[in-house]
Amino acid sequence: MTNNPTKPKRTAQKKSVQPTPTKMKFSLRAWWRSKKIWQKGICVFFATLIFITSGMYAISYWHMKKHQNEPLVIGTSFSFKYARDLGIDPYAAYEALIKDVGVKRFRLMSYWDQHEPEQGKYTFDELDWQFQLAEENDVDISLAIGLRQPRWPECHWPSWAQALPYEEWKEELKDYIQVVVERYKDSPALIEYQLENEFFLSVFGECPDFSRDRLIDEFAFVKSLDSTKPVVISRSNNAVGLPIGDPRPDKFAVSVYKRVWDKTLTKDYFEYPFPPWFYGFLAGAGEIVTGKDLFIHELQAEPWGPTPTKELSFEEQNKSMNADLLRKRIQYGIDTGMRTVDVWGSEWYYWRKTQFNDPSVWNVFREFVKNAEIENNK
Repeated sequence: MTNNPTKPKRTAQKKSVQPTPTKMKFSLRAWWRSKKIWQKGICVFFATLIFITSGMYAISYWHMKKHQNEPLVIGTSFSFKYARDLGIDPYAAYEALIKDVGVKRFRLMSYWDQHEPEQGKYTFDELDWQFQLAEENDVDISLAIGLRQPRWPECHWPSWAQALPYEEWKEELKDYIQVVVERYKDSPALIEYQLENEFFLSVFGECPDFSRDRLIDEFAFVKSLDSTKPVVISRSNNAVGLPIGDPRPDKFAVSVYKRVWDKTLTKDYFEYPFPPWFYGFLAGAGEIVTGKDLFIHELQAEPWGPTPTKELSFEEQNKSMNADLLRKRIQYGIDTGMRTVDVWGSEWYYWRKTQFNDPSVWNVFREFVKNAEIENNK
């Protein structure tokens, strides 16, 4: 008999059921409540910074797109006084900028101390010549007028006027402005006046007065003498504020300085970190608020060292400006989106070219002027 043992029954084992993981929902409110006060402060700071920066960039982008099809004008300031200070022939330098470089726009100076050295006695031979050459070569002139004009010491006034009380020299200045305006207002080369260069920049220069009332009075006076030409008022470079006070000029101008010698704290070179769109924002925001255009009337394109330029070695000059830096600087000015860019330093280009046989910066400037002309003629 065969034993056929009964197979043990296999007990069915229940499968263990794993608990379904609970999906965690992110709660911004809970996250915010979990943060300490100082953490919240940091978050608010960076969120505000991103919001403001994005808005500034958007305004800059809008301004650039609005004006991108306008002609690009690369001009320059030119001072006979500064050219002589460098030891170059101002007549030859000015003519070479027109005929060799091809400059079609100049900001010229009408220094009070040069043209009325004695009270009531005027001499305009040099400025007359500059206007004549400009007229013969279809060159535009933006004429600086008033007490404060480009180049150190900023306020260029004769010693006889400095000896007068405020109310008297203020009226003498208006008399001089009238002589200048009436002398050149009919010149076909004159396209605008630039009144009182960087008038409110009290920390720089040797000037006796920063009264807004005087600026308002001079502006109204110039418009009464010549209502056909725009009057430009300039602002200093890196202030974020908007020019909403009186007087309201026909145009605004801005100075753009990038690499300068810091004589106060670091005793070293300092480069402002602002990207080109920062100045595009200033132009766009100003246009939105005032309806007025902004252009660069002073793009730093020459050395700014610890001593006057003519006393700097080539090596020291090159630390703040050389041919490569000049190329980048002019492109920086173009990248702001402003379509008129007056470079600052053409006297220095001629000085390096003629006195030291170094035409590198001269050639870079000429290249940009020629390229702008080609672009505009497409």
